[in-house]
Amino acid sequence: MTLQEAQHAVDEWIRTYGVRYFNELTNMACLTEEVGELARIIARRYGEQSFKAGEEKADLGDEMADVLWVLLCLANQTGTDLTAAFQRNIEKKTRRDAQRHINNKKLKP
Repeated sequence: MTLQEAQHAVDEWIRTYGVRYFNELTNMACLTEEVGELARIIARRYGEQSFKAGEEKADLGDEMADVLWVLLCLANQTGTDLTAAFQRNIEKKTRRDAQRHINNKKLKP
């Protein structure tokens, strides 16, 4: 599925099942909440924190998909073509950082 297809799928779902989009401010708060849930899993799985009882089977992919879902909602609401924006972002990073990471001694083994 492309980003464009994902944006369309979310829009179709909202129109079919979701009644309407939450407003942009509500969705920004939802995005922050979903990123926090993702951070909790990563902190426990890869960091020093331990899981609470019942959290061990938390689905990292599902939490990432929740983040993507709300981001796609915001893109649709604001008229942002994520495919075009992402392509521009890759081009920007390539121009800006073409040698930056290759020359970073901290990244060398």
